[in-house]
Amino acid sequence: MNQTVTIQRLCEDLREPLLCELLTDMPEEDLIVRAADIHRPGMALMGFAENFLHRRIQVFGESEMSYLATLDAGGQRTAVARVLELDPPVIFIAMDQAVPAPILEIMSERKLPLVRSSLPAVDLLAELGRHLEKAFSPCTETHGTLVDVYGVGLLFTGRSGIGKSECALDLIERGHRLVADDIVEMTLRSDDVIIGRYRDLLRHHLEIRGVGVIDVQGIFGIRGIRMQKRVEVEVQLEEWDDAADYERMGLENRYTEILGVSIPQVVVPLFPGKNITVICETIALNFMLKVYGYDAAEALNQRIIETMQSSSRLHKYLEQDRE
Repeated sequence: MNQTVTIQRLCEDLREPLLCELLTDMPEEDLIVRAADIHRPGMALMGFAENFLHRRIQVFGESEMSYLATLDAGGQRTAVARVLELDPPVIFIAMDQAVPAPILEIMSERKLPLVRSSLPAVDLLAELGRHLEKAFSPCTETHGTLVDVYGVGLLFTGRSGIGKSECALDLIERGHRLVADDIVEMTLRSDDVIIGRYRDLLRHHLEIRGVGVIDVQGIFGIRGIRMQKRVEVEVQLEEWDDAADYERMGLENRYTEILGVSIPQVVVPLFPGKNITVICETIALNFMLKVYGYDAAEALNQRIIETMQSSSRLHKYLEQDRE
């Protein structure tokens, strides 16, 4: 699920970060951004555009503008027209550079926006790149609660009313931080990193049945919230089932998949009186131990095997001893 990225929205969102101004009229119809990559069209201005992809945002830095300054009015129009053949949705000018009249004229004729930024070209490219990477990243939503517990992003899932929000509230009271409740927006930031955040409308609110909606930041202050967090473990809450065979040793690792990324999953059965909060803290700490290379279940299993092998060798020796 991805939102359509338009030049109109892009310029509005980045007006302050890019310190930019619009030099030509912005068309009323949406100008769609088709790709996240950005081009510097130096060679295209001179007529070589074979390796340039179409429909990419173009940025004119000092090199491009210095080259255009060496041309007469007709040459400037011709050079910019070569770039416009690549069908860019917008052209950015870096470092508040002066724009010759012929360039303004041809951009107005083609009804394409020309935007000037105060940032150097390198910074402009970096800021645009970060925004577009985020905008084009695969994303999804899930019903759950995301909490930062000891620096580990725990995603609580389970049926509605099972106690996800109540568990989050208890964790917040113990010093951990809420990221999102009810709806968690998740974005794939790299090959194996899922970032979760709150939905803007809900922000850091919790729905506690019997109490109602509470504002976590208003009650616990800034220490009780976090804007976003990597999703690292899914904690699936479910009712206790006497017939179910629950994992006891932890040797069989379970995983779930979010946006193509495999995430460790822990199923926690609930029954009255169970201290779910401490269990969730333990899940987070145990995950960190595994990250650092120590798996308690594997270590115990190996110790049991070694003890059995040692006992077997001793038993065999005693059987063979005739003295």
